[in-house]
Amino acid sequence: MATQTRNDGPAARRSDEGDRYAKTADQQGLIDGLNHDLAGEYQAIVMYTTYSAMLTGPYRRELHALFQSEIPDEQRHAQFLAEKIASLGGEPTTVPRPVPHADQPLAMLEQALRAEKQAIADYSTRIGHAEASGDIGLKVNLENQVADETRHKEEIERILAGWTNH
Repeated sequence: MATQTRNDGPAARRSDEGDRYAKTADQQGLIDGLNHDLAGEYQAIVMYTTYSAMLTGPYRRELHALFQSEIPDEQRHAQFLAEKIASLGGEPTTVPRPVPHADQPLAMLEQALRAEKQAIADYSTRIGHAEASGDIGLKVNLENQVADETRHKEEIERILAGWTNH
């Protein structure tokens, strides 16, 4: 029977420190990505709040209801992201991405559609990061957020498909 020897020498310590550094760098990359996503959720909250307030015209009532109904989902997404960032040892951003100017209902819908598509793409990237880091809970939560954003995107696409000034 072979005896195992313990290697606590300098080479072993350097290897352990290298592993910790790589894990920390990966974790920081995930935190940075989640902060990017959080800024996007803040953007959506501000965008939907502002657009719903600025609406005019014959579709105002319906679009106001649509935009207002999106805000709670985006707030839940933002809260989840902020808490996850903090639990990973990061500091959640407080700065939204810029909200594109739109003063007509059609332009507002087109901007909202772009934002929803961007959120889906961003979350899809982050799902890969979560899976690579072994955080299956985060992966599942991000997949649920993709499902929400996909529903938002599809609803806006259905409205735009029937828009007469398209």
